[in-house]
Amino acid sequence: MQFVYPAFLFALLSLTIPVLVHLFNFRHYQKVYFSNVQFLKEIKEQQSSRRNLRERFILISRLLALAFLVLAFARPYLPDKNTVSPGKRQIISIFLDNSYSMQTLSTEGSLLDEAKRRAKEIASAYSINDKFQLLTQDFEGKHQRLLTRQEFNDAVDEVKISAQSRRLPQIISRQQSIMQNQSGTSEQIYIISDFQKSATGQNQVKPGAGTNINMVQLKANTLPNIAVDSVWLLSAVHRPGEGEKLVVKLHNYADKDAQGIPLKLFINGAQKALGSFSLKAKSAQQDTLSFSGLQSGWQQGLIQLQDNPIVFDNDFYFTFDVKEHMPVLLIDGGQVNPYLQAAFATDAFFKPVSVNYGSVNYAGLSSYPVVMLADVKSIPTGLAQQLKTYVAKGGTLVVFPADEADLNSYRGLLQPAGAVWPEKLITGPTRVSNLNANSPLFRGVFENAPQNPDLPLVQKYYQLSTGGRTQSEALMSLPGRQPFWSGYRSGSGKIYLSAVPLQESYSNLPRHALLIPVLFRIALLSGHDQPLYYTIGKNEVVETIPFQLNEKQILKLSKGNQTFIPDARQQEGSTFLYVADQIQQPGNYLLKKQDSLAAVIAFNNNRLESDLTYFEPSQLKNLVPENGLVVQAGKGSLQSAISETNFGLQLWKVCIILALIFVAAEIVLIRFYKVEKQSLSTPATVK
Repeated sequence: MQFVYPAFLFALLSLTIPVLVHLFNFRHYQKVYFSNVQFLKEIKEQQSSRRNLRERFILISRLLALAFLVLAFARPYLPDKNTVSPGKRQIISIFLDNSYSMQTLSTEGSLLDEAKRRAKEIASAYSINDKFQLLTQDFEGKHQRLLTRQEFNDAVDEVKISAQSRRLPQIISRQQSIMQNQSGTSEQIYIISDFQKSATGQNQVKPGAGTNINMVQLKANTLPNIAVDSVWLLSAVHRPGEGEKLVVKLHNYADKDAQGIPLKLFINGAQKALGSFSLKAKSAQQDTLSFSGLQSGWQQGLIQLQDNPIVFDNDFYFTFDVKEHMPVLLIDGGQVNPYLQAAFATDAFFKPVSVNYGSVNYAGLSSYPVVMLADVKSIPTGLAQQLKTYVAKGGTLVVFPADEADLNSYRGLLQPAGAVWPEKLITGPTRVSNLNANSPLFRGVFENAPQNPDLPLVQKYYQLSTGGRTQSEALMSLPGRQPFWSGYRSGSGKIYLSAVPLQESYSNLPRHALLIPVLFRIALLSGHDQPLYYTIGKNEVVETIPFQLNEKQILKLSKGNQTFIPDARQQEGSTFLYVADQIQQPGNYLLKKQDSLAAVIAFNNNRLESDLTYFEPSQLKNLVPENGLVVQAGKGSLQSAISETNFGLQLWKVCIILALIFVAAEIVLIRFYKVEKQSLSTPATVK
């Protein structure tokens, strides 16, 4: 047995006081008139014997009552392996889960309200001199400091539901970071959560030595839930007035089938589609919604699902840009290639811009989703370097070599980018032998895959090397699997290389029916559009179109009355926005430069919280096998359970009870044990 406050044991010296009172207790004798002295002596002898026995019982009761009272103040306990050294200042870090799943109702209200109450109970189990840290899913800077108990309780009252969702290793690492600078203290970590499997993660955690981790699991009612997991558009490029198809992925996390789930699609606030779907238990399903009638500009989309009582994942936001036209840069060797010019002139959606290879505006390359290089006999080193950078950042480059081209200059452009290059000129008639109809480039071009397609005739061509380092995609091939027109990945972009110039002396490709569909598909699939949406809490970097910024021109993200200024950085011709934890609410946010609209960016809640499947206590213990302790939050208070865990088996209440028992025994002895009545009640016989 040990004591929390052993200094109180000096108070046991007070036990001498009852002893001294007993020794120096001067009795007051009573006169008794009696006719026979012999009978008086007998009475006195009987009274003395019984009085001594009574006073000894009273003395023992007083001594034991006082002794147990002193022991109660000394706080005796029986220690175990997790017992904290008494008198040692403790740092208690308490993580309070405030993710969306904590809105779920339990038998005592919402889980968040119960978590707040449990956090205060934990704090009340410690000394007033101990320090506390409150941590939530937000990982706010204000929670990286130590608080007194009262400050901690006030901070707990201010906690609200958050869109963030952290993994268990992240949480424990954050809690331990503030404790590393505290020397001579005992470290206690508490995690109050419902411990969802999807959000908590399956990875084991190895805390530092001397750190005790206590996981307080709250039990929620089992509820069905259906969520919109993700969306995507089937069209790569969105044009005004054209039809669009949106694929919606729904997920049923419940153990029962869901029937007749209503789903609505809104574009710019107007309802565009309505559907009703059924999902099997524990399964995902994809459905397609069709809509049309879009105008040019940014489109703000919303998928709305009706599914109660879990509502935080019923709305899904997305945005996309409907372009009025697409610019195409045509780089020539001094004379515009008539076939390229004529091809893009057939559709008003494309806006071709022709420029001589010596007059290219390098700073403006990033504004073109596709660049086509044709009839340039020798590629300058500067142009080659700029084109490689353009492709690496996501641009698309189409290369048609020139007649009598300087093959070394083409090698200097293509080889560093990981593509093949023209090695030598091969003369002699041949025909393209294979068309890769399975290529994504030809998706939607043919109603039915042709069995014997009419392929281009070739009089002469450049034999392409076999030294490309990146994955290639053959569009058309010559006999012997020689590439005729192929695509190559390079960085974030792509290079398409033809084995022939667009000249009729080489092949009939310039007038072939396949030329325009291939050029259009390359252009429509080129560049990189902004993602339809981003996820809150993933710390994703938002990449948007390049901006020229200065001190007076800043970018702002706004939604309703909320306005944020993201950290904008220019990197390789693109603008990257770092929003960190500024975005807390889902929705479509307007990106503005001064007062002009630059883009619309959608943010959605993390769908990890949608799966309301929880760990069992045995599974939870396996996540922290060494220093972990799982505490099941029942109906009672956690204060006594934590005190017993940190200070062993507490005995002070037993001491108080025993002290009261012996005080009661003393009262009973004094009140009911009357010596005079007992001795005088015996009749005396007079002779």
